[in-house]
Amino acid sequence: MRIKILYYLGWSLTRLLTSVLFRIRVTGRDNLPARGGFILASNHVSYYDPLVAGSWLNREVYFLAKKELFKNWLFGRILRRVNAIPLRRGSIDRHALAAALEVIRSDFGLVLFPEGTRSRTGRFLEPKVGIGKIALETEVPIVPCYLHGTDRLLDCFLGRKRMSVTLGTPLLPSEAADGKSGKENFRAVAQSVMVRIGEIRRRVTGLKGSDKSVD
Repeated sequence: MRIKILYYLGWSLTRLLTSVLFRIRVTGRDNLPARGGFILASNHVSYYDPLVAGSWLNREVYFLAKKELFKNWLFGRILRRVNAIPLRRGSIDRHALAAALEVIRSDFGLVLFPEGTRSRTGRFLEPKVGIGKIALETEVPIVPCYLHGTDRLLDCFLGRKRMSVTLGTPLLPSEAADGKSGKENFRAVAQSVMVRIGEIRRRVTGLKGSDKSVD
């Protein structure tokens, strides 16, 4: 897998814009493995989340994106150049799974949004089991990430909110697995990851209590 010029152009431009326009705060990047494959697991509240999360990592990463986005020939080519992997949602996509596993085994990072889609309320959604399956098959560290303010660009621009990317302590899939088999084990890993993201959210926002969807 060669380094892509378009990928790093977008990486640099997103860093510049989020720094200058939104005064983004990035913490915890020392939690990112220096080498080898890994999974970055983040909450998902905005179309801009992949751009923001990926641009503030000092390692090249890949993303899963819904297959519908690739229907336009030109836009599909651009997405592939910025390391997006088409994913058919609603069922097991074996081609996307194989591509994701190849990325990780080639010592790249894979950015995943365990909820599978954007939360329009800010509350966490029930995570999909896919992250658990990928994590347990590769046994690479899962770095939890909380994105804040990406759904409130105007408020961040005006200084009413502060955009932030916060990375937490890596979680090994074996630590999160509950010893069951198949889908239940995948689900246990996915839920453990969301709990970790929730813990970061409480530190960042000062939110009291916990989100019932992840506890």
